[in-house]
Amino acid sequence: MVFSNPEIWALTLSMAIPLALPAVGGTFSERTGVVNIAMEGIMLIGAFFGVAFSYWTGNAWIGLLAAIVCGALTALALAWGAIHVSADQTVLGMGINIFAAGLTTFLLNTLFGYNGTPVNTPKLPSVSIPGLDRLPYIGVIFTNQSVLVYIGIVLIFLSHWFLFSTRLGLRMRSVGENPLAADTLGIPVWRLRYFGVVLSGVFSAIGGAYLSIGILNGFTSNMTSGRGYIALAAMIFGKWTPLGSFGAALIFGFSTALGIVLQGHGVSSNILQMIPYALTILALTGLIGRSTPPAADGIPYEPRR
Repeated sequence: MVFSNPEIWALTLSMAIPLALPAVGGTFSERTGVVNIAMEGIMLIGAFFGVAFSYWTGNAWIGLLAAIVCGALTALALAWGAIHVSADQTVLGMGINIFAAGLTTFLLNTLFGYNGTPVNTPKLPSVSIPGLDRLPYIGVIFTNQSVLVYIGIVLIFLSHWFLFSTRLGLRMRSVGENPLAADTLGIPVWRLRYFGVVLSGVFSAIGGAYLSIGILNGFTSNMTSGRGYIALAAMIFGKWTPLGSFGAALIFGFSTALGIVLQGHGVSSNILQMIPYALTILALTGLIGRSTPPAADGIPYEPRR
């Protein structure tokens, strides 16, 4: 009866979007050859500054824009270190995650005090698709979802089309597979890598803002709870494609939704909360499907003079 309940699928979609968006963003970054494990930190940055500017301006859309800008700037720092300085991309990403966790907690306590963000902070609206909300079963899934759910779905499908059906998308993939050959053909390797990493920051920040001003209207320390790492696993499980990442995010989202629903059926919540993270470990170790990353992923490149 749990699986036939459309509400669990509505919750699955709601839980999948904050995983799918950074996973798609990570796809852009790694398709151009830059490993991005900083999605957790960028999500935290987006979540905090999204809710902060939403409160200061009284407009959640401005909060979303602020989250995007801050996420892009954080990703730009990652890109500079990974591309220009040729720093170890894994260490750099972890450093950003640790920095973001400390920074957002410090700013939360400094700017809002230990009571946290005000309860009257505006949030993004929840909407229903006219006509679709009257359909049996499916209507329940797409009724009263955050507007970012619909925006996220559109962005995911547009990203897949852009990456695999446009000339610019082909060039981005080429610098992640063989940057020397791309450079020989006159394709600007560094510029496209910067573009891919900044896109990953934008998508990750939207995913973070979804948590703070999409579902809720507040911020708590480390509120992403490892979702950036789960998004990384979804990206790998989805074989570095936007639609594949979305499919993997739906699986992780379903495990989270199932845990929430079954808490009222005598099943230990502690065990259920482990499911998404157990799936993440299995995905990252390749035990639930092997994936081959882009050939030049994580390898610094010095353009030809």
